[in-house]
Amino acid sequence: SRLAALLNQFCEKTILVLGDVMLDRFIWGNVSRISPEAPVPVVHVTDESAYPGGAANVARNLLPFAGKVHVMGLIGTGPQGDLLLENFQKEGLETDQLLRDEDYETIVKTRVVARNQQIVRIDRETPRAISEAAVDQLLAKVQALAPEIDGIVLEDYGKGLLSQRLVDGVVALAKSHDLCVTVDPNPNNPIKWAGVTAVKPNRSEAFQVSGVAEQVLSKDLTVDPTLLEVGSRLRERWSCEHLVITLGELGMVLLSDGSDMIYHVPPKARDVFDVSGAGDTAIALFTLALCSGASACEATALSNHASSLVVGKVGTATISPEELIAAIAADRNQIQ
Repeated sequence: SRLAALLNQFCEKTILVLGDVMLDRFIWGNVSRISPEAPVPVVHVTDESAYPGGAANVARNLLPFAGKVHVMGLIGTGPQGDLLLENFQKEGLETDQLLRDEDYETIVKTRVVARNQQIVRIDRETPRAISEAAVDQLLAKVQALAPEIDGIVLEDYGKGLLSQRLVDGVVALAKSHDLCVTVDPNPNNPIKWAGVTAVKPNRSEAFQVSGVAEQVLSKDLTVDPTLLEVGSRLRERWSCEHLVITLGELGMVLLSDGSDMIYHVPPKARDVFDVSGAGDTAIALFTLALCSGASACEATALSNHASSLVVGKVGTATISPEELIAAIAADRNQIQ
């Protein structure tokens, strides 16, 4: 009944995803021999597909659950930008908030996949710092949208879009409208996330930014001294209300202001085919749950279930509310 109540709230929410958008392209094929030119597999192409990626993949994960999803970011004006915009529209994403720049190279990640295994990834990108004029344009767009949205996801892939001035401006606008702001950070972009609701690094990002040497964690993560130290340093650095760390095969942990306890959500037993996009799924559902009145613990548990489902699919996939309900019901039955 609690899950049903939250899902009913989900579809009434409007979320803005702001960050580095890109095009995820997939070349699917079969491998039956090694090239005589070099010790590499020869891929016979059977299909090709493309999806909105990066920050846009967070938006894709929100679409089956939320009432409305806006994406704000920067794309080029060439054919790759046209293809990305076309894919946005196919997915049903709101594209009015996108900036197009003729001098910007649309980011494209092309993955070659054979027998459900990724063989190679080809990246086309030229990371650059965002211009002050673009920051002004984006802040104006956020200000105009603020009265009609419930939450903001800041998705940082370290490609140059998120600057300190842009983040500070967004956080200030969010506070004035009482909006939830969550962050998927990039350790190579030293942003101060002061004032946001939650930050969600993965394990390697958390250790890297905290400066704590990565090591084997305790069996009981709720009292693990290393995680407590990492959490203490990150919360002091970022001044966020909640810190969620995704730990892969160990599940997820939550550390919140006013508590010295670690809330641990163990992993769900699933076949893992592709981890790409799992973090996008986690931040999407965590944010939507918080905006819908869920506690931070409930939001963490929901996002853990969702990300465990998406890794069982190939490519930057999404899940449906029905899949999430079934997974949580199955898990509950196993516990009983």
